[in-house]
Amino acid sequence: MSIPRVKKESVIEALKYLDANGVPFHNQSTKYELVTDDGKRYPPKYVVAIADHLENGTDISTGGFNAVEAKNFLEGQGFSIATKQQEKFELSITAESIVSTDERFTMDNISLGANYKPLDVYFQKENGVAVKRAYSKGERRNSNQTLPRIACQVFEKQIASLSVEEKESFPVCRYTPNSEMICGIFASVDEYKRHRNTIEYMTYGYDNGRQFVIYCWNIFSTIRFVQECLKRFGDPGDKFVLTYREKDEKETVAEESKATAAQEELVQQFKGYRNPFSSMLIESKNLIFRGAPGTGKSYLAKEIAADIISNGYFDDYTLLTDEQKKQVEFVQFHPSYDYSDFVEGLRPKVNDDGTIGFELQDGIFKKFLARARKNYEDSQKSRETVEKELSVQEAMAEFFASVELGVDTFKTINGNEFTIISVDDSHINISIPGNATVNKLSLNLDEVRRMLESGLRFDKIKDITTFFGKSFATQAYSYDFAIYKAIKAQKGTSSKMQAKQTELKKYIFIIDEINRGEISKIFGELFFAIDPGYRGKAGEISTQYSNLHPNPDEKLYIPENVYIIGTMNDIDRSVDSFDFAMRRRFRFVELRADERLEMLALLENEEQEAEAIRRMAALNKEIASVEDLNENYQIGASYFLKLKTLNFDQLWTDYLQPLLQEYIQGMYDEEGIMKRFEEAYGYQNPYRGDVHEAAQNQG
Repeated sequence: MSIPRVKKESVIEALKYLDANGVPFHNQSTKYELVTDDGKRYPPKYVVAIADHLENGTDISTGGFNAVEAKNFLEGQGFSIATKQQEKFELSITAESIVSTDERFTMDNISLGANYKPLDVYFQKENGVAVKRAYSKGERRNSNQTLPRIACQVFEKQIASLSVEEKESFPVCRYTPNSEMICGIFASVDEYKRHRNTIEYMTYGYDNGRQFVIYCWNIFSTIRFVQECLKRFGDPGDKFVLTYREKDEKETVAEESKATAAQEELVQQFKGYRNPFSSMLIESKNLIFRGAPGTGKSYLAKEIAADIISNGYFDDYTLLTDEQKKQVEFVQFHPSYDYSDFVEGLRPKVNDDGTIGFELQDGIFKKFLARARKNYEDSQKSRETVEKELSVQEAMAEFFASVELGVDTFKTINGNEFTIISVDDSHINISIPGNATVNKLSLNLDEVRRMLESGLRFDKIKDITTFFGKSFATQAYSYDFAIYKAIKAQKGTSSKMQAKQTELKKYIFIIDEINRGEISKIFGELFFAIDPGYRGKAGEISTQYSNLHPNPDEKLYIPENVYIIGTMNDIDRSVDSFDFAMRRRFRFVELRADERLEMLALLENEEQEAEAIRRMAALNKEIASVEDLNENYQIGASYFLKLKTLNFDQLWTDYLQPLLQEYIQGMYDEEGIMKRFEEAYGYQNPYRGDVHEAAQNQG
């Protein structure tokens, strides 16, 4: 893929063209927007396509390049590109009207529903009581089919009582005023296909095996069916409410590659989120999923993270932007994992002279907390404070960019000359040729930044000592003072930065197999700070290495915007030793083997999915019947996702059989138990019969 060759002038002409002609719906942007100085917004891909058309006479097409390529090209031309914040829209259906908060919505072309994803659906009675979908096992949550399924759920008895003629003439869908009305509620898929031989249908099961089958395709395709239900069976004031959003570009591309776009998987929105566990995490701060192996605990943790970070727009972790992924961290505990990996510790370092030394380095959790803490503290600052800090950052960046490292010299107030040899995110490294004792020094970059941000005037070293609350000056203060004065001398050239107040974000830390690590060794004094009741500065602590920090008085705390998810297998032997202090600080949620069957939709094969559920249920029933086993030893659905590349027999021999043999090792009649497992699962052992015959012949 490549961007067409177009000049900046052609892009400007394209913007004028769009002002005059507008943007077709299918060309509207889902991810990025070109923003002009007067606040107008345009879809980058379509802008480039129009510019190519105007300059080169080509057909208007966005097929030869993607949104990222268009974004990068236009930014290179000097245009401003913003990431588009998706909106949630709400569609209300009553017996009398159909109204959406999206001004583009129209019943004259409901095929546009293919451009949207459902987030939530519910039925609201006249008295305000809301009814949600009662999902069946394995049913995909909140899909395009949820709206008609709730209508069937609410009005099940009334629909069932209709005559055959009334059912067959029941209106379901009309895409445009001039298109045919698609009608019919049928008793089976076969009956439906005799009238309309397509895969565009929905099934609703009721009354021990009976069905309603109706036409269903995109998110809007059954609006007329739902409204007809309200007209015939509802009370005045009853309504259905559908919340939805535009599809992300990745979702659109993915669905275009599938033959069954009606079967997209979504999950339930709950209190603003699509997953009920998301709300549970927000309420509890710390959550641990426990249960049998293969129940999708780790996958669920990432779903929840994506759900919360995207504010309920999607639960696919891969759809998060690189910036959003910085709000999520994932680590897996193991027996040798310790405090230095997690919080901080001394690590080997090669010095400039080739010798080996040690330096204090932050662990993965402390680095994560630093990101979350900065966002939390920045969100509490006023716009003026943020602008001042940005101005200081710009001044410092300009200053260090202008310095010729190792060449330009500076002088302290006492006349000591030094050069700056390197600058990183935390330190200013200087060389002091005239100092025979210490000819190199590492200054704290944050100290210089804080001096500049304070707005105070520093005229002597004592002013710095007072500012940092110290009784005595350090050697570094003389060099801090010299750099401070040099930046101040240049700062007048910087323009005032325009900024908006920082948005408070949520940060989610996932600890996979949390019980496999030695918790007290890993968390140390964070036992206290991790408690949900001690988030923020109320729970700040000094770490084990605080005396080695540039500021020994610095405290570590877990900010309010941090949420922690842990996962653990109940059959792991380390469960029994899991620290009780940690148990008190986490909310434990059990995931049973027969939960989250909807993940098997990823197989994208309905027959294989149904067979997997049948075999899993039979095997788990047999496992639970073994005297020394229980539900914690049952097999979860994620094992069956391996059927994407294996057949059922290979799944048994390569994964399930070895696991089950380990379960029953040492039990009485191991061979008999394994044979019962094989029969329940449906595995035909090709060698068992041969072995039996050989034994008879030898006898």
